[in-house]
Amino acid sequence: MEMLAARLYGKNDLRIEKIPVPEISEDEILLRVKAAAVCGTDLRMLQNGAAGVDENSPLVLCHEFAGIIEKAGASVSGYEAGQRVCIAPNTGCGVCGHCISGNGHHCAKLRALGVHIDGGFAEFVRVPAAAVRLGNVTPLADNISFEAGAANEAFACAYNAFERYRVDPGDMVVVIGAGAIGVMHAKLAKMAGASKIILNDLSQERLDECIKAEPGVIAVRDNLLERVMEETAGAGANVVIISCSAAAAQQAAFSLAALDGRVNFFGGLPRGREMVGLDTNIIHYKQLTVTGTTRSSLFHYRQTLHFIERGIVDIDPLITHKLPLGDIRKAFDNAATALGLKQVAIF
Repeated sequence: MEMLAARLYGKNDLRIEKIPVPEISEDEILLRVKAAAVCGTDLRMLQNGAAGVDENSPLVLCHEFAGIIEKAGASVSGYEAGQRVCIAPNTGCGVCGHCISGNGHHCAKLRALGVHIDGGFAEFVRVPAAAVRLGNVTPLADNISFEAGAANEAFACAYNAFERYRVDPGDMVVVIGAGAIGVMHAKLAKMAGASKIILNDLSQERLDECIKAEPGVIAVRDNLLERVMEETAGAGANVVIISCSAAAAQQAAFSLAALDGRVNFFGGLPRGREMVGLDTNIIHYKQLTVTGTTRSSLFHYRQTLHFIERGIVDIDPLITHKLPLGDIRKAFDNAATALGLKQVAIF
């Protein structure tokens, strides 16, 4: 039996092809994919290539996906065929200090679906035994769309950062980088009681999409510092989140922040451009707290799914483009040109 899949063979070499449906062992799950979202990581892997991926070792991309269990191995308990689920992609060893503290996403032996092993841009995915055993497979409530279930992985990463930068009721929050992740940060800030939320981006089209997805945010394209000071009577923002891969945005963040402000570097920089000159005196005299975050834990993944299930946060408006898997290259083109917010392949 064959299935359709999008496999990466190398830099800018993504092929839509028929491959065999994966075989599973008695302690694994076969998932029928219903929705699979494009992430910035997928785009970077396509544009730059990926370690271990070549003509002889292609990889099915996508670590954000949800679907229906097609088959559960004989030794699998707690899951059954026909069950709606979404999958947290990162699996640690389960026994190191990071894993036992609940931070398996920092495990030195981490393996991720769609990054190290075949992921969600396929009609079926083999969910490894470790992912089943460690709790990466999460039941998806009937009131959550498959698209939202797929996008929850990105939402969980935003929530990891949210726990670090903290938003208190009444805070003024600035998010630089108005993609899907930027709006997720805005939604979390609103949930926490922020009084004003500014979203900043170079693309007016993207800002327009953000306003549709989260009404009430203040969209700012130009003169960000001036607008922040205007909105805060010169005090600056309590929280500044850099949700883009731009050194200039990281440098500007400290000037935007208020006394005792919190700054989070959510977006990493490309290799070779990671060294950034910063005015540390601003950090010193403003008593700023500066954090960085990456990936998310299984707790973050379950928690954000609860927010969606309970209607606290709605991320369906972030899904601006739905395309069949055969058109996945179009989804990548849209992501590369910042067209829309979240691109999702639907099955």
